[in-house]
Amino acid sequence: MDPLFCLVAALLFVESHSCPEACSCFVKKSYGRHIVDCSYQDLQVVPVGLPSNATTLSLSVNQITFLREESFIEVADLQGLWLSYNEISTVRKGTFAFLVQLRAIDLSHNQVADFPWGDLYNLTALQQLKLSNNHLEKVPSEAFHMLKELRSLWLDNNRLTVLSEGTFNSMPALALLQINNNPWNCSCKSWWLKRWLEGTLVSIPEKESITCASPVNLKGLVLGRALTLDCMPPSVQLVYHSSLDNTVLHDGLTLLLDCSVVGKPPPEIRWKIQTSSQNIAINGQNVEEERHNLLADGTSTQTRERIMVFSNGSMAVSKFSKADEGVYTCQAINEVGFREVSVKVALDSSENPAEGLLQNNIQASKPRVNNCDKEELLKSDGKLVFIYLTPVGPKTSNSGGTVWEPWSWSNLFLVFLLAQYS
Repeated sequence: MDPLFCLVAALLFVESHSCPEACSCFVKKSYGRHIVDCSYQDLQVVPVGLPSNATTLSLSVNQITFLREESFIEVADLQGLWLSYNEISTVRKGTFAFLVQLRAIDLSHNQVADFPWGDLYNLTALQQLKLSNNHLEKVPSEAFHMLKELRSLWLDNNRLTVLSEGTFNSMPALALLQINNNPWNCSCKSWWLKRWLEGTLVSIPEKESITCASPVNLKGLVLGRALTLDCMPPSVQLVYHSSLDNTVLHDGLTLLLDCSVVGKPPPEIRWKIQTSSQNIAINGQNVEEERHNLLADGTSTQTRERIMVFSNGSMAVSKFSKADEGVYTCQAINEVGFREVSVKVALDSSENPAEGLLQNNIQASKPRVNNCDKEELLKSDGKLVFIYLTPVGPKTSNSGGTVWEPWSWSNLFLVFLLAQYS
């Protein structure tokens, strides 16, 4: 073999496993770890020239202020990364994303306000994440969705006020959680968290330090079993009405659905309509006039929007036709939870309109349950209701006037699948 080639190869090998001057590099053979210790060196940046075979890197107790996407490009096989007690305020997106073998990150005792949460999607082997003593104000609801192996999570001593419901649900291996010493908002936004803390088997040290910072009347109280929050998940009832009566049929059939909701805080009402040709979402009212005026004056519907949602949550669809057949869903949403009730509407011109309804899974209309006490859950009673409406049609009398008589039952009917909650 060419001696020059051997010399170059040897030099490259030495260079690839070199150790920065400020660091100590050694191997723990019993654990198969290649450790690079750069702690306590007054470093202001991540040093270059890190050995590519490093599995553990300690940069703790330095003066590092920022992390770039390329900061750890030389050590892609890292399993442990220790960065505590620095002055890190900036962590660029992509800093950790390619370190797919990471099992532990310690970024505690820094000044991080904006963590690159998306980087965690790639770190499926992560078992420990320490972010305590930083400036974090929020955590995305999906931040930990890919961390199935995570066992320990530290979020204490930050600036968190609320967490989205289900934040911890996707971590089946989670055994230790620290969220104490945050300025928690103990409004109904934290109702789910209170319930979760009461029922979880995850170890949560310093529970007495998980206290309320707001509202004022709850400041300093522990977010636990002894704290009472005046909150209630939404309850929804969907009721049918019609503009038809026994004597007069206005210009076109008007379908009216009343969505009655209760909850604390008062729920927001949203409607969804799914037909064969379109999906419609209406958040809140889209007309000012009350619905009783609509029923009192059928001709006025000609100049209005055909689909109207009123301030009381009612929905009206004027001149209902085959194109309007489909699923009508009323949703109620507040800070505590979410409920919805769906109704299917079909005209008798449809092929076997009732058959599909009977096969429908009524569970789809039942409430999405939050973490709350069993005695506080609102019981549901699904009911299958068929409503046959007999509109009246014009008929000319012998005297030349117009009278109204019922059409046959088979000409028109509406079928509803109602799930009511009481």
